[in-house]
Amino acid sequence: MAKGSGLGVRSFLLLGLIVVVVLAATGVWNPFPGMWDWVNRRQPISQPDVVWQQRIGGTPRSVTIAGETVVVEQRTRVEARSLAAGAQLWERKADWTAVAGADADAVVVVGRLLVKGYEVLDPTTGVTRRRDDDAVAVWTYRNLLLDARCVEATDCTLSAWEPRGAAPLWTAFLPGVSSGLLADNPNLLGTRRLTAARIHDEVASPENVAPLLGFPVDGRVHVVDTATGRVLQNVEPDRDERLTVVGGRLLRIAARSQDGNCYFAISGRDPISGQETWQRAGLNLRTADSAGCVQRENPYGARNVLVGVSPDGREAVLDGYDGRLLLVTENSERVLAVDDRYAVVRTADRGTVSTRELGSGRARWNRPTGEKAGAALTPYATIVADEKPNRLVALDPRTGRELAMLRTSANALAVGPAGMVIGEGREIGYVRFGAAAGDAPRGGDPPRDGGGPAPGPARGGAPQPQDSCGPKNEVCPAPEYGK
Repeated sequence: MAKGSGLGVRSFLLLGLIVVVVLAATGVWNPFPGMWDWVNRRQPISQPDVVWQQRIGGTPRSVTIAGETVVVEQRTRVEARSLAAGAQLWERKADWTAVAGADADAVVVVGRLLVKGYEVLDPTTGVTRRRDDDAVAVWTYRNLLLDARCVEATDCTLSAWEPRGAAPLWTAFLPGVSSGLLADNPNLLGTRRLTAARIHDEVASPENVAPLLGFPVDGRVHVVDTATGRVLQNVEPDRDERLTVVGGRLLRIAARSQDGNCYFAISGRDPISGQETWQRAGLNLRTADSAGCVQRENPYGARNVLVGVSPDGREAVLDGYDGRLLLVTENSERVLAVDDRYAVVRTADRGTVSTRELGSGRARWNRPTGEKAGAALTPYATIVADEKPNRLVALDPRTGRELAMLRTSANALAVGPAGMVIGEGREIGYVRFGAAAGDAPRGGDPPRDGGGPAPGPARGGAPQPQDSCGPKNEVCPAPEYGK
């Protein structure tokens, strides 16, 4: 009796499944999408929850907030999503992607590997605004787009464009382009960023173009004035030297091996006359490895400052323009992030991060953290990534006021005027700084005064963006180099 009852139940369930399949196939009723959504229900990637959370097609290579859109670069494609709701606006194939401009002037630049040319797209619609068929490399900035094209191996030109411009602002001749200068934002001879776990290297990009850029060509360095396109210097380094361009100066970094140690000397040169304007010995900018003091890396730093190690082992921040020591840490302290205004330092006890004002060394604020905490400085927020427990915290760079505090193992991918994008795997979400949904303050270009106190918080709790004209105002319009 029991056996027959069990067979009857199975027969009834099988009959019911057949009925559901027939109804789904005929379009009368289909429960399967809802069932799959329930099984595949997304878990929030942070607590408190984000404004919106979306699953994208693959793990993002980079994420950039461009005006009212979020541009997501993946391995073979790029897509844009609404900053307000996360809905996809457009998608297309691309091997590399970069963003130039900011706010309403932002554009998306895309191209294919090993194929000349690029396209400039509108971030909201994906419509092509300008197309180029000859460029081999592109550099994108907040206020400029540069491209390089070559008629022959020794006959190349560098052109500057406004992000939404239709004609170049200037064109300069370069006798070739390094074989490594391909696709988007290939490395130039400047500084490299300090990095941190769970904070994307380009969390604050793009930034304003530097007043001078150093292009490596056949073992020489061509120093280009980005305001006029004039090539100011064409220099070959000595055998024990590395050349880099920082803060409106051409820096010569010499590393000499003796008694099993590397001894360093740095000098700053006027970009027009080539005359030495300052020099400093003993500061290790971490450009050399241990094999004979051969310098293979750019120094650490950002904008107009460099980060090195003094002979007594303390870390120091150096002004690239005049060689001043802007900050020297205490023993066992470590610089986690730096820009022209501040340095974020982990204290010797490894239990606190502190923001120091460059020049005065004054502590602006302190915050308790775990010993493995990392940090990044952006124009809109200082980001601190902590472990055990996992946290992402956004803070006002000037005051340390908490803009957002998330219990999450996700990464900080992009920071904008009113919030940041975080992500874990294929999930990305948007966090608003101190404001309810729908109350996002609009961001503008960072002020260019470079001095005095920064403006107060914007509506909704987000700080106003901050920027700098550089230690000697050399980033501001009409710079006068060498003064």
